[in-house]
Amino acid sequence: MKKSFFKFMLSFAVTAFVVSCSGDDNGGGSTCSDGIQNGDETGVDCGGSCTPCADATVELSGEVTEDTSLDASKEYKLTAAYIVKAGAALTIPAGTVIKASGGTAAFIGVERGAQIFINGTASNPVVMTSDAAEPAPGDWGGLVIAGDAPTNKGVDVTTEVGDLTYGGATADDDSGSITYLRVEYTGATFSNDKEFNGVSLFGVGSGTTFEHVQSYNGGDDGIEFFGGTVSGNYLVSIGSGDDSIDFADGWTGSGSFWYIAGGAKAGIEGSNNGDNGDATPVTTTTLSNITVVGPTSDEGALFYKEGGGSFSIDNFYVSNAPVGINVTASDAPAGVRIEAGDLDITNIQFANIPEGFVITNYAGANQAFYTEGIATGAGNGANSPDWAAGWTIGLENSEIISENLAGEATGDVSLSASIEYFLTSSFIVKEGGSLTIPAGTVIKASGGTAAFIGVERGAQIFINGTAEAPVVMTSSSETPAPGDWGGLVIAGDAPTNKGVDVTTEVGDLTYGGAAADDDSGSITYLRVEYTGATFSNDKEFNGVSLFGVGSGTTFEYVQSLNGGDDGIEFFGGTVSGNYLVSIGSGDDSIDFADGWTGNGSYWYIAGGAKAGIEGSNNGDNGDATPVTTTTLSNITVVGPVTEGALFFKEGGGNFTITNFYTSGVDLGVMVTDTDTAAAARIENGDLDINPIQFDVPAMGFLATDYTGLNLSFYTEGDNTGAGNGADQPDWASGWTSGF
Repeated sequence: MKKSFFKFMLSFAVTAFVVSCSGDDNGGGSTCSDGIQNGDETGVDCGGSCTPCADATVELSGEVTEDTSLDASKEYKLTAAYIVKAGAALTIPAGTVIKASGGTAAFIGVERGAQIFINGTASNPVVMTSDAAEPAPGDWGGLVIAGDAPTNKGVDVTTEVGDLTYGGATADDDSGSITYLRVEYTGATFSNDKEFNGVSLFGVGSGTTFEHVQSYNGGDDGIEFFGGTVSGNYLVSIGSGDDSIDFADGWTGSGSFWYIAGGAKAGIEGSNNGDNGDATPVTTTTLSNITVVGPTSDEGALFYKEGGGSFSIDNFYVSNAPVGINVTASDAPAGVRIEAGDLDITNIQFANIPEGFVITNYAGANQAFYTEGIATGAGNGANSPDWAAGWTIGLENSEIISENLAGEATGDVSLSASIEYFLTSSFIVKEGGSLTIPAGTVIKASGGTAAFIGVERGAQIFINGTAEAPVVMTSSSETPAPGDWGGLVIAGDAPTNKGVDVTTEVGDLTYGGAAADDDSGSITYLRVEYTGATFSNDKEFNGVSLFGVGSGTTFEYVQSLNGGDDGIEFFGGTVSGNYLVSIGSGDDSIDFADGWTGNGSYWYIAGGAKAGIEGSNNGDNGDATPVTTTTLSNITVVGPVTEGALFFKEGGGNFTITNFYTSGVDLGVMVTDTDTAAAARIENGDLDINPIQFDVPAMGFLATDYTGLNLSFYTEGDNTGAGNGADQPDWASGWTSGF
């Protein structure tokens, strides 16, 4: 609503609570014409403490001078201004419907010192709506409440509509309680700068309850706070003709769980004072769990204007809004406040907005006032929140086509399997945070090396796929190819022989420590596809990279498909990997190095370009400690590959492998002639393979370049490898691809 001090000069002759009833009386068939029926009397004017006639249409107008209760069994018609006077209270029970007509003449006002109690429920809200056969925005005024709490407009000022006095020094002033209220088709217009809102709260104090309130298809703002200290929680604004939720004039309340959609202008308009951007008290608020669904105008999800204020906003979900924040170029006080750090937005997520966050007009140096992350907003992202079910109108639970993933997760964040996510840049789970990805979630990535998911040391990831509904991370391209995006990078605090506090070769995460049982979460039934974006020949993403990940982490039922580099790689650490699949890797299929001391079982590997398994100790020092040490069992490698079923390199390590099945692999073990440390370990008996089976070709085991005396480190024998020899193992059915 436009800010002005024009008074609404309301004129009406009736000075008492007046209703008129039509229909039979309670007992004898009489008709009330100008008053309230009480018992057997008719035509009795009984003031403001009456009970309406049975089976009647009741007209509301005039003034409430005594405590008055409406009756949900009656149909109320609001035909003019209806004012609750100071010292009186109006109670409206659950299920009451009030139908209004008369444009600007029809509104409900609550004076300073009066109270209103709207006692709706989730299954039976109070509804204030239009009486028109074809209702439209602006059919009537709205609800106007005046209180005695501070504002920066002064004291004893007049509401811009309704001609009520508000503003004082009583921060905890109590104007009553409003719960489960829906106002529809409000916003009647006097002029371009003087219009009703759905609900207007002028100087309303913190003693007032204002929760579970919706404005629907209002002609102006949906809900507006003009100063005061009252908080607003579980608010819905749909289809407002101007801003959806607005606060100004030194409002110092807070807000949580706001769902906003389809407004004509700003999703949220937050300002300090239209005449003096530095007026005190300064608008100061903490908002959390906010959803704005566009399209909005170029005023955006948040219009920070007229000095703005001190705003802290967390868990802010924005969908289809063309701008994230709007600050006009001429609004110097608002710009100064952003520079001073008075605007702080954490975990803002942009869905269906390829360009991400856009700041209009503000060109100051402080561009760090917002942090992107995963947000659930009012509860379900862009979808209707669960808490809005049953009492609201105009919300749809239609599935969101896409949401962008970018930025950081600093707390505990959960995705939704009903949403298709687009990974447009790096998304990092920060230390102390966690990311939970439920079964069936699909994440589509674009952006090459810029797009990857990283889990910091001290953070956790929980990928909770199932055989029937795996989690899939793949390319967003219509013609996907290896290297379309980075991959999944997890950093832990377990030992490696690269040292402590070292940096991952991709993702710039710190890893390595002394916590062998470090817990980075749980990854089950995950498929990553078309990973392996390349920086250079020696710096490429893998499908999944585990740097110093500890044994407290679960890593099972994971597939890499058509990655540009290695499929899955363990860089030191103690985590074990079971039921792993790597198909079509551009380099090695499964790789472990740098003092990895975990174990592995049931690995199915096919179609990799180089080694089926590459196992090494340390590329700089083959004897570095801790030495790579592992026991592997039930392994299948299907070729052809160029570097063998097992490339034992860079010092190798202590490997025990049982039930090793190879098919179409011309090389059993490859050791380069210059790798003396690896050869020495074979001589020492540190490599033990029993049994290994060679199927197609039948030439048997060939050790390339290794010329040592110990050729008994392997024993041939029949086995089923990962379960079915060269064929897809039963445990890989349903959740994998590429067989």
